[in-house]
Amino acid sequence: MIQKNLVLTQKQSKSIVFDVFYNKTEKQKPLVIFCHGYKGFKDWGSWDLVAEAFKEANLFFVKFNFSHNGGNIENPIDFPDLEAFAENNYTKELNDLDSVINYFLMENNNFSAEIDFNNITVIGHSRGGGIAILRASEDSRVKRLITWASVCDFAKRTATIGDLEEWKKDGVKFVLNGRTKQQMPHNYQFHENFITNQSRLDIEYSAKKLSIPFLIIHAKEDPSVKYNEAENLHLWNKNSLLLPVENSDHVFNAKHPWLEKEIPLALDTVVKNSIKFILSH
Repeated sequence: MIQKNLVLTQKQSKSIVFDVFYNKTEKQKPLVIFCHGYKGFKDWGSWDLVAEAFKEANLFFVKFNFSHNGGNIENPIDFPDLEAFAENNYTKELNDLDSVINYFLMENNNFSAEIDFNNITVIGHSRGGGIAILRASEDSRVKRLITWASVCDFAKRTATIGDLEEWKKDGVKFVLNGRTKQQMPHNYQFHENFITNQSRLDIEYSAKKLSIPFLIIHAKEDPSVKYNEAENLHLWNKNSLLLPVENSDHVFNAKHPWLEKEIPLALDTVVKNSIKFILSH
């Protein structure tokens, strides 16, 4: 079963668009929820092929767009809604992930017969890795955590910092999307939200708190989020497992669009090790 572009309505925020991949069986399956990264979306590159691999391992795989990632219900790919993107922030993404978990754990949702409510893994890529760490540290329902090329510190990200005086004066700053050539707006509220919630958004503190199985996967030559960020996460959580990936980049040699029928070798390594970790922990 593959169902794409389903809609989860939120009372206090924009709707979340999500996909589900699973084999319909009588046996309840571990739930795996995937969080995309900065300037990312659920349909990026080879994420569909990744989802199919988890499905074939008899896992219930969910991928979704954060509510303010710049996509919308009509077009969840790329960034037709830059006004929403400008109003995104870390706490919105944390709340979105909470909403997704809540939905799939409701007794009367469309998929409750398929899901083992006590077997939840959250996977996050890049910025989504940071969100996944924070959520897992404060949500006992999450039983396993996997990060792919995760950041280790939101305070140092370019979306958070910069020329604060000019940003505050103008109310907005722009970051070029090299692929789409869009100037992606960040309203000053992003920085204000981070400062207000700085203690909650402390990835180091959250990583140290974790007591669940934690797998950290990162490319040694990642040009976007350096490998030392993975080493920091591993240092902060003594029970974590660190898996370096050789000859790869920030997206494990995938790209958008991905027109091949198979995922790249590096990403295949990531996926297979993630599935093995879920099934063995």
